[in-house]
Amino acid sequence: MGKISYYSAIILILVFFIVVMNAGDYSKKPRSESDDVVLYMEQLQQNILLEQWEEAEVNNKKLHKAWQKIIPRIQFSVEKDEINAISVNFSRLSAYITSRENEDALAELYESREHWDNLNK
Repeated sequence: MGKISYYSAIILILVFFIVVMNAGDYSKKPRSESDDVVLYMEQLQQNILLEQWEEAEVNNKKLHKAWQKIIPRIQFSVEKDEINAISVNFSRLSAYITSRENEDALAELYESREHWDNLNK
């Protein structure tokens, strides 16, 4: 009986870790509007295309806050390099929004969206 419970415990622990390590797609889904990264990316894209810079700055701050809420949820299931790449994209995006550079801001936004879409793949 002891061997069975020992091996069962080990199997349960391994299954738990496998589930956690593969839960990236579920973990990055928004739980509320305040952590909906994709929503803020889309709003920011429209703001940049229409050159609505004040609204772009507001949505950029919301995007950063949403990203900060998502990081702890995905940190065990995605590579650290991908998290860092998105963070760097968002930092550059902030600079381009501040300097009101449409093309560069859109390029950073599209690149960060590509990283986002490829998380946990």
